[in-house]
Amino acid sequence: MTRLISALGCALLLCAHPAAANELRDAIQADYDDHLGPLWDHFHRNPELSTVEFKTAARMAEELRAAGFEVTEGIGGTGVVAMMENGDGPLVMMRADMDGLPVEEKSGLPNASTARQMSPLSGKEEPVMHACGHDVHITSLVGTARQMAARRDQWSGTLMLIAQPAEEGGGGAMAMRRDDIWGRFGTPDYALALHVSAQNVAGQVNVTEGSPYAGVDTVDIIIHGVGAHGAAPHSGKDPVVLGSQIVLALQTLVSRELPPRSPGVVTVGAFQAGSKHNIISDRAHLQLTVRNTTPETRKILLDGIKRIAENMGRVAGLPEDKLPEVIISEDFAPPMVNTPQLARRLRVAWSEAMSDERVIDIPTKSMVAEDFPFFTIDPDIPTVYWSIGGTPQADFDRAASGGPPVPSHHSPLFKISPEPAVTAGVESTVIALFELMGD
Repeated sequence: MTRLISALGCALLLCAHPAAANELRDAIQADYDDHLGPLWDHFHRNPELSTVEFKTAARMAEELRAAGFEVTEGIGGTGVVAMMENGDGPLVMMRADMDGLPVEEKSGLPNASTARQMSPLSGKEEPVMHACGHDVHITSLVGTARQMAARRDQWSGTLMLIAQPAEEGGGGAMAMRRDDIWGRFGTPDYALALHVSAQNVAGQVNVTEGSPYAGVDTVDIIIHGVGAHGAAPHSGKDPVVLGSQIVLALQTLVSRELPPRSPGVVTVGAFQAGSKHNIISDRAHLQLTVRNTTPETRKILLDGIKRIAENMGRVAGLPEDKLPEVIISEDFAPPMVNTPQLARRLRVAWSEAMSDERVIDIPTKSMVAEDFPFFTIDPDIPTVYWSIGGTPQADFDRAASGGPPVPSHHSPLFKISPEPAVTAGVESTVIALFELMGD
């Protein structure tokens, strides 16, 4: 109870004294002008792909050490963990992902990335771009470190800052857990993270009590057929036809087996089969992404995919030893679900310190997934994952008037306004940390 009162007292201090909130905002702006702006420019020009973020990780370690943190590198590959102990209090973790994407930047920005890198996935040299705003995340993490280190007299506890690799590849958080991050540094009492959003107005804070990100599974379906001449289809079993029937039947999973208000996605992203016009092949391969927001939905979808694929094989007359194989990858991500009470608590702190106009609650309209939940489950850790707007209002106004649409994440045209995004990222994080660790 004492800890809670102390934390609330800090948030109330910022709220009751606008000068304190303004001083924080001014300090962050000054740091952006002097240090964080050039740092974002550096990260944006020099993105690196998942699992090979060597230079990015080294720069993050350098920045966090310079801020006064005890830094350990090489966690789960290229992950960085920075610790600052500051008396009694909770252990609070804040994470930022740092990998780029194999996308050629066409944003038109003066600092557009021209980087290229050997991809550990394709084995080829690929263009690299921060097409999802991770450069904003790691720059904000550095800004947070600098503000918290300068204000140690205003909080107590232990702050853990994490620069995570391979979020885009989906394995970074799990790799850090497998490297015993909690055993080595302690299990957090709270876990926090943010993401810049091109779909929200620059500088806004969007926090929901629900599920801001979906869970995701990767599924492969191997369809076995009987090869034949294209002119004699009766003498074979055509895996292309069977695969097409499976693709169409899968569409009924969401529309007819999930409750109408339970979101889910089953997308067949690739269908590979055959080699020539007049040859019926003996194999087809479907590649699926499956999204959910609850364990119950996940089970319905995965069980349904297996049932449909196998039974469509029986409909086609395949023997039991040639039924389609459904392979569910072990690399999955559970849905990101905010802790409702904690989300409400931080929303109040942000609203009072940053103004009601800057804090919104707009549920996501997509089923994009995140691997951050691997940090927050087993054991379950109270969690809030929020987003920071990155697109100027003028861009939305132009799009509404028939101008160019606002590019989505992962687009080669993706761009955000770094100054309001980074400063809001630092400000919202510091306020959240003061709320949880305020002394």
